[in-house]
Amino acid sequence: MEMLQPSIQMWVTFGVIFAAIIFYGLDRISMEITSLGTLSILLVLFHFMPVYDDSGVNLLGLKQLLAGFADPALITILALLVIGQGMVQTGALETPAQIIVKHGISRPKLVIFVCLIAVMIISALLNNTPVVVIFIPIMITLMDKMNKSAGLVLMPLSFVAILGGMTTLIGSSTNLLVAGAYKAQTGQVINFFDFTIPGLFLAAIGLLYVTIIAPLILPKNLSTADDNTQIISGKQFIVQLDLIEGNSLIGKKSIAGMFPDLPRMTVRLVQRGSKVFLPPFDDIEFQDGDCIILATTRAVLSEKLSKDPGLLRGILTATNPDDMKIEPIENPRGQKIAEVIVAPASRLDGRTLEQVGYHLQGGCKVLGIQRRSRMIRSSMDDIRLEAGDILLVIGTSSQINALRTNKDVLLMEWSTQEVKVRSDSWKALGIFAGVVAFAATGIIPIPITATFGAFLMIALGCLNIRQASRAVDRRIFLLIGAALAMGTALQATGGASYLAESLIHIFEGSSVAITLSAFFLLIAILTNMLSNNATAVLFTPIAVNMANQLGVDPMVFVTAVIFAANCSFATPMGYQTNLLVMGPGNYKFKDFMRVGVPLILILWLSYSLFAPWYYDLY
Repeated sequence: MEMLQPSIQMWVTFGVIFAAIIFYGLDRISMEITSLGTLSILLVLFHFMPVYDDSGVNLLGLKQLLAGFADPALITILALLVIGQGMVQTGALETPAQIIVKHGISRPKLVIFVCLIAVMIISALLNNTPVVVIFIPIMITLMDKMNKSAGLVLMPLSFVAILGGMTTLIGSSTNLLVAGAYKAQTGQVINFFDFTIPGLFLAAIGLLYVTIIAPLILPKNLSTADDNTQIISGKQFIVQLDLIEGNSLIGKKSIAGMFPDLPRMTVRLVQRGSKVFLPPFDDIEFQDGDCIILATTRAVLSEKLSKDPGLLRGILTATNPDDMKIEPIENPRGQKIAEVIVAPASRLDGRTLEQVGYHLQGGCKVLGIQRRSRMIRSSMDDIRLEAGDILLVIGTSSQINALRTNKDVLLMEWSTQEVKVRSDSWKALGIFAGVVAFAATGIIPIPITATFGAFLMIALGCLNIRQASRAVDRRIFLLIGAALAMGTALQATGGASYLAESLIHIFEGSSVAITLSAFFLLIAILTNMLSNNATAVLFTPIAVNMANQLGVDPMVFVTAVIFAANCSFATPMGYQTNLLVMGPGNYKFKDFMRVGVPLILILWLSYSLFAPWYYDLY
C-alpha cells in the first residue's frame, strides 16, 4: 500500500499539536492560555495556508475551526456539569452517603468497600467530581476510626470513580467526545450501553486492584498523627503572621539561621516593608510590622496557639473586599481548628485570600493553605485559590459545623449527624433520573436531554444562574474547543490517515489484536501527559482510519480510545478527582506513578486479552 505523502499543512498541524502536548504536560502555563494560544495559532496559520476541498472551500476556515465550541458533545458535557452541580447544591447525594455510613459505622472496612462500589456505580451515571467530593470526608472519618492514614483509600476513591465513568456513554466527558467525533466522521451513533460490557470487565479488574493491591503499594507514611485527633496530619500549611504591637515574637532573634521561638516551624520568608529576607536567616530580629511566612503542621500550630494565645493577635490581618479590617480572634482557646477543601465550582476558585477577606461564610477565618504538597514561598495575599486547595481555618464549634452546608468548601471532618435535606433535593434527583432514563433509552438525543435537564435544574430552583455558571468549567470549555480544532486540522490535512498508515506500517505483519493492544498502550501513556479529553479527540479519527485500513469494525478501535483515554491514573493532573484527593491524602507526584502505572498496565493487558475474544478478532 502506497503511503500518503505529507503536505506542508500536515507538518504544520503536527508541529502545533506537538507544541500543545508539551505545554499541557509542563503545566507551567495555564491550560486556558495553552488552549487559547493553540486555537489562535491554528486560525492564523490556516488563514494563510488554507486546505481546499474539490469545490474550493477552505476545510480549515474560521467556521470549521471554531465549530467545536458548538459541538453537541461539548454542550452535553457542560449541561451535565450543571446537573451535577445541582445535585451538590441540593445535597441530593448526601442522603445516600448518610444511610451507608449510619448503618455500618461500626464496621469501617465493610463500609469503605461499599462506598467504593457506590462511587463506581454513581460515577457511571454522573460527573464523578461531585461524587468524589461527597465521599472524601466520609473516607477520612472511616480511616480515622481504624487509626489509619486516609491516604490509603483516597487515591483508590478517585480511581474507582474514573473506572465507573468508563462504563456508560455519559460516564465521563471523554466518552461523549469520542462519540461525537465518531459520529462526525462516520455518521454512526454510539449508544448508551454500547461499550458497557468491556467497560464493566475493566472496572471489575480495576476495583480488585485498588482494594487489594493499591493499599499495599501506597507508602505507609502518608500521614503522621501527632495524637488521635481526627485529621491531624503531617502535611505542611503555609501560614502568614503579621507582627503587630504586643506580639510575643517581636524582638526575637535567629540563631544559626533558625528561630528557637518557633519550634517545629519553618520560616519561609520575612517581609519588612519592601524588603524581603530569605533563608538562611543570619542575625535577623523580628520587628513590629514584619510579615512572616512560615510552614507548619496543623498539630504544631494548634499546640503553639494553645500555649501562646497572643500569637493569634494580628494573624492574617488582611483586608476584605470592602477594605474593612477583620477583627482578631479574642479567645483562641475557645476556638477549633479544622481543614476544608476548596470545592470545584466554588466562589473561591480563582480569587486570592485577600479578596475574600481571609474569612469564609459563617465567620471562620483562614489561617493557612496547602496546595498539593507544594511549598509556596510567597505572601498569602498573592496566592490565587484553586479547586483542591486545603485551607486551615479557625472558628467556634458552631461556625465549623456550619461549614458542612457551605458548598464553596468541603469540611474534611465528616459527621454522622444528619444534615437537613433541602426539599429541592427530590427535584434534583427526579431531574437526574429523567435525564439518565431518556439518555439510556435513546428516546431523545442525549444533548437535548442534558440541556433540558440543566434548564430544569435552574428553573425549579435547584441552583441559580450564578451557581450554574460556576459549574461550567472554563478550562474544560477551552480545552475541548481547542482539542476539537486540532482534531479537525488533523483530519482535513490528512494527518489522521498518515498517522494511521504509519502505525499500521510499524506493526506490519502483526495481527489486528496486536495492533489494537499497542494502540491502547500508546493512548494510555499520552493521556497522562496531555489530557484525557484532548487525547480522545485527537485519536478518534486515527482510530477510525486504522480500522478502515485493517478492514475491521471501527468501533473496535474507537472503544480502545475510550478506555485508554480514561486511564488517567499515573499523574495527579491526569484527572480532576486526582487533584482533589492529592491534598487530603498527602500524596506526592511519585505516589500516583507508583500506584497508577501498574493499574494502567493491568488494564492494558486485560483489554488486550478480552477485546480480541469479545470482538472476534482471532
